[in-house]
Amino acid sequence: MVALSGGVDSSVTAYLLKEKGFNVIGVSFIFYDDIDAKNLELARQTTQFLGIQHLILDARQEFFKKIISPFFEQYKMGLTPNPCVLCNEKMKFARLLQEAEREGIFYISTGHYARIKDGHLLKGIDEKKDQSYVLYRLKHLELSRTLLPLGDMHKHDVRLIAKDIGLPTQKTKESQQICFLMGRSYTEHFKVRNSGVIRHIKTGTILGRHKGIENFTIGQRKRLGISHPTPLYVVSMEPETNTVYVGDFDDAHSMIVHVKDLNWIIQKDGEFNADVKVRYTMQPKPAVVSVINKNEVSVRFYEPQWAPAPGQSAVFYDGEMVIGGGIITKITDDL
Repeated sequence: MVALSGGVDSSVTAYLLKEKGFNVIGVSFIFYDDIDAKNLELARQTTQFLGIQHLILDARQEFFKKIISPFFEQYKMGLTPNPCVLCNEKMKFARLLQEAEREGIFYISTGHYARIKDGHLLKGIDEKKDQSYVLYRLKHLELSRTLLPLGDMHKHDVRLIAKDIGLPTQKTKESQQICFLMGRSYTEHFKVRNSGVIRHIKTGTILGRHKGIENFTIGQRKRLGISHPTPLYVVSMEPETNTVYVGDFDDAHSMIVHVKDLNWIIQKDGEFNADVKVRYTMQPKPAVVSVINKNEVSVRFYEPQWAPAPGQSAVFYDGEMVIGGGIITKITDDL
């Protein structure tokens, strides 16, 4: 059972699995009201082209409850959520497995660029497309029943396959945006805004006022609504007082992050070395991870890291292999 989004990655995934002899069923989920009808039509055309069954499942209520609503609530609390991480855990893979069980199917599959070997999650070989970061919350059951054909491929080769066989999705563009926002800014959705002040992190000086902490993310430089002789960046936010703290470039770096809500693919105890990503777009950096309890760790980097943000995920790697990860709750310079 393959999740078909209407993009080139998922359609090539379905093609490759069919070529390997699998009996493939494509599933397209309707997750939000403003669905992209073009993508749904492309998914339908793909299943016709490949001669496979196509299921369309309405998951809007569950998606709103588990993904959309928490996304906006977290922004109101001064957090920077990653809805793709939660969607993969709570919706896409969970629902795929559920539907597969209903249809008597063992394997599920998506077009993610990552690898699964011997029950472990590994980076995809295409470093620019590696998506292991957004899959770190998968459980062992899901890993044991998931196939990721694109993990051993480069994006360029996937495009070539789509072109060579004439897939309807061969010219679809990459989507870098949060799907349910449909290209709109998330700030447009906030009707009630709690205004507050913008303070300098070192001097405590009030530099201006803002219309809501949901308009800001850690590391943000533009659209601060203040003037200053030197560049300033958002360093932290205090939702209790609706205060946004700004500082210079160095102030937006941190050595230590605290992480909770852990998912271990490889269980660890005590203290261990790992390469850690605190943002999807960064390269993993060496750090020491200290296990505080079964659901909390602290991560001390060897060098200050740019703008780790509460609400984002910290993912731990041993080379190419994902150890696990969790949600960043606090940034500090003290353990």
